Amino acid sequence: MAIINQATKELQVKIVYYGPAKSGKTTNLESIYGNVQTANPDSKTKIVSLATSSDRTLFFDFFPLETVTVKGYKTKFQLYTVPGQVIYNTTRQLVLRGVDGLVFVADSTYEKMEENVESFKNMEDNLKTLKLNLADIPYVLQYNKRDAANPAPTEYMDFLLNNRDVQVPSFPAVAPKCEGVFETLNAITGLLLNKFLSSGK
Repeated sequence: MAIINQATKELQVKIVYYGPAKSGKTTNLESIYGNVQTANPDSKTKIVSLATSSDRTLFFDFFPLETVTVKGYKTKFQLYTVPGQVIYNTTRQLVLRGVDGLVFVADSTYEKMEENVESFKNMEDNLKTLKLNLADIPYVLQYNKRDAANPAPTEYMDFLLNNRDVQVPSFPAVAPKCEGVFETLNAITGLLLNKFLSSGK
């Protein structure tokens, strides 16, 4: 849940990267972390990654990313990922608590399409468990691994994952090369700033 401190003029929001196992959620955060410039490198917040032998990220990645002042407010985005494997579904729900914005990271390889769809449905189900509705939460789609040998067309992925009355922004990406990573991040942060600051809340 967004925290707006009127006294200190600070806005803090939580963004969760969701998607199937090994779709590139953690790699997105690592690319952001590795490419963010700070005035004082020594003050750069450490990225936290908890991995196991069976899943690269068991609990979450957390990276508080401070950005420039917007409308007089200093903004801070807390970036998390959920574990990709279904056996950690309870952890996914814990990470989703208090979410303000979502990035769904889909794998562009054809054999992963069913997993993409199942993971998206799981995201909606977990939100409902928390009494949240996806329609009320700003989110964007990222079609990662576009450098695969034969990636599925983005139009096909839109048909599977973005086939709604109002489509959300979607971005092709190659996360290890930081391609599409910041475009995705900029889109979701822009939606959140518009929601919480432009409305005058």
